Parts: sequence; C-alpha cells; structure tokens
Amino acid sequence: MDFDQLLEEYRKLWNNRKLSGNEDAELLLKETIARELKDENSHPRVRKPLYEKFFLAIKRISASNLSDIDKKALIELHIEQLESLK
Repeated sequence: MDFDQLLEEYRKLWNNRKLSGNEDAELLLKETIARELKDENSHPRVRKPLYEKFFLAIKRISASNLSDIDKKALIELHIEQLESLK
C-alpha cells in the first residue's frame, strides 16, 4: 500500500481535520483511524459506540468520490484498526 497516497485520500474525506505530524504516513493514518473509531474527536458525553463509528466511516468512504482501489484500502485499514481495538 502507498500510505502517503492513502493519507492524502483520507484527508479528502475530512476537509476540516488537520492531519499533520512528523510521523510516517502509515503510522499517522492508522492512529487517525483508531482515534476516529474511538470517537476521540467528540465530547465524551456524545461519543458513539465503536461499531456505530465503524459503520459511519465505511458509509462515508463508500459514498466518496475516491477510486475503488483507495476505498478498498481505506476500508481494509478501518477493519484492521477495529479488530485491534476490540
């Protein structure tokens, strides 16, 4: 996988979110997806359950204008992160 390209594609899904750091693209992307699934960007009282966030993320990816290859790769990364968070 080309994680630099996937990170750029992921940024297209979240226009208002800053994803910066000196880390490599793979680590940054995986950590960002894990934070997304854990709903860490929301206030604790309004956080959604893990599987609901997963569903919403997959729905957002599927409805995007990304290429099918990038969609598949991002969905696979979401599945990988979901399994590591269980």
